[in-house]
Amino acid sequence: QVQLVESGGGLVQAGGSLRLSCAASGRTVSSLAMGWFRQAPGKEREFVAAISWRGDSTYYADSVKGRFTISRDNAKNTVYLQMSSVKPEDTAVYYCAVDQHYRGPYYASPKSNTFDFWGQGTQVTVSS
Repeated sequence: QVQLVESGGGLVQAGGSLRLSCAASGRTVSSLAMGWFRQAPGKEREFVAAISWRGDSTYYADSVKGRFTISRDNAKNTVYLQMSSVKPEDTAVYYCAVDQHYRGPYYASPKSNTFDFWGQGTQVTVSS
């Protein structure tokens, strides 16, 4: 079992920046791929970004490409999502997840049902 706890969410103005963190416990995730998803009110959960176990392969949704950066620190069992130039449409609950069966690399958007463990989410609200 893996427990994931997201942090770093909050209220930010459009054009601003925010960094989300996801700390894993229960077992090491350093050999596993991880991802970020988000869900806005009334919408389905959507893929945001994914990273391979070594951090040398990443993939982004078109909507965030060039603005968000996913990274990881395996020594800290933590994955990050640096959000820059945020827009009101980035408002959502952001979730991190672990795929215990895959290490990467990523060449396409992974589906949410390939991830096995999820955090409780952190709210990001972007004001215009």
